[in-house]
Amino acid sequence: MGTLISSCVALGLDLECVTDRERNLIQEVFPVEVDVPELRAQILKGEDPLGDMFCALRSSTERRAEGQTFTPHEIVEQMVSWAANKAVPVRVVDPGTGSGRFIIRALKKFPSAKGIAIDTDPVALLIARANAHVCGLSQRIDFRLCDYREALIEKINGVTLYIGNPPYVRHHNIASRWKEWYAVTAKSLNLPSSKLAGLHAHFFLKTAKNMSPGDIGAFITSAEWLDVNYGSSLRKLLVGHLSLDELHVFDPVSLPFANAQVTGVVVYFSRDAKGNAVLVNRVKSPSDLGNVYKAVRVDRLTMETSARWSSVGRERKKYPRGYVELGEYFRVRRGTVTGANKIWIARRGDVDLPESVLFPSVTKARELFAAGESLTSDLELKCVIDIPFDYQSLDDDSVARIERYIAYAQSLGVDRGYIACHRRAWWSVGLAEAAPILATYMARRPPRFVRNCVGARHVNVVHGLYPRADCADRDLKLLVEYLNNNVQLSDGRTYAGGLTKFEPKEMERLMVPSFDVLREGS
Repeated sequence: MGTLISSCVALGLDLECVTDRERNLIQEVFPVEVDVPELRAQILKGEDPLGDMFCALRSSTERRAEGQTFTPHEIVEQMVSWAANKAVPVRVVDPGTGSGRFIIRALKKFPSAKGIAIDTDPVALLIARANAHVCGLSQRIDFRLCDYREALIEKINGVTLYIGNPPYVRHHNIASRWKEWYAVTAKSLNLPSSKLAGLHAHFFLKTAKNMSPGDIGAFITSAEWLDVNYGSSLRKLLVGHLSLDELHVFDPVSLPFANAQVTGVVVYFSRDAKGNAVLVNRVKSPSDLGNVYKAVRVDRLTMETSARWSSVGRERKKYPRGYVELGEYFRVRRGTVTGANKIWIARRGDVDLPESVLFPSVTKARELFAAGESLTSDLELKCVIDIPFDYQSLDDDSVARIERYIAYAQSLGVDRGYIACHRRAWWSVGLAEAAPILATYMARRPPRFVRNCVGARHVNVVHGLYPRADCADRDLKLLVEYLNNNVQLSDGRTYAGGLTKFEPKEMERLMVPSFDVLREGS
């Protein structure tokens, strides 16, 4: 990190303006000689050698924890171009500035505007300062080392552009005080809130509180909020207070960020400037952001009433007569949650337990992908240990072996786990009966449906399809073939990382030919 900080200093940024935390960083490193002319040349060409150095020095795991994902220049350019077509802002606010890619490009585009660059990372802010200094923009930017949610954005005359890549941090890593802030702030705008909301949702909410009529915004985020329950607050915010203009949804297989398995969506909004429709564009590459000839205009009321946005604007499939929802034939159920896989999942021979409590089970989704369309052997499957509630009725040897295992599990604190505490007996997993069809439900490819020819059980990594009435083997085979050839990613809901998920009820709503139609076509 010394070389990076030395590079920032060597490029000539104003050391009188840095914060104490930035100054401490500078004082702690041993100065390193750097090739200043080369760095300046790269920055002036529009490259970001300091940002690239930062990403190389700080691992993707470390950056992911802070939501530090730098946006490709092509996407930055497209987003700034959209803003230029909407208004001439007198101020630009970049709420998670990183290396300054957005605010520098925006201030070049709007030579009369001033900027506010905000970040919580002193290293990132030093990089942004250095980049801005080389580009001759440092005097036009107010650099702030703080949390955007705490930043005071003063009211001004004229249009403010809010632009950037709000950090994606999952709710697990958000402090409780900020979850409370989110709930209170959402309530002030008459919006529902959820403790599961990611940090990017917080940034949208803060922006809504900051914006004045006429202000505009352009954010790129992960796409999971388009469909998930916590995203309902953000969706309501966008069709209401923030007046969504355009929604550009990246294809799940297109990953807009380097070294990050994240599906992207670009959102353009204008405070209180509601139009009759929202432009929805399906994006396969960054260049498609500027090509809207295939985009569709979706009535605002449709956006307001749609529970999922990843499929909004997509032409609905038309099904011929004789098609029904999968749920008419099957109930789709999640697999069992063990609560402690290391204790309750094992291979035969690895535990001293009677065969009667060992159940070969699908415990990895990849086991179904590898099976083809039929699971015909359970020899490679691990077993779920499912001890019956009344195990004392078994023979003496079985009881003794089971009680030794229960004592072992208890010594590891398994009985105090959340799932265990909510069972009738903490040591009884309670596997469901074998399902004749098993299905994966979360992947970056369509789900795999597999006939369960060996009666394997399953845990919560896959779904089980249970027939509502008796089904012939031939019908099961025909149905599985159809599902594997026709179900698409677009039928599910997209989460961060490009993962597409099919909840049980969503899987039940899949349209399939009736068994009569399947038989006729075979």
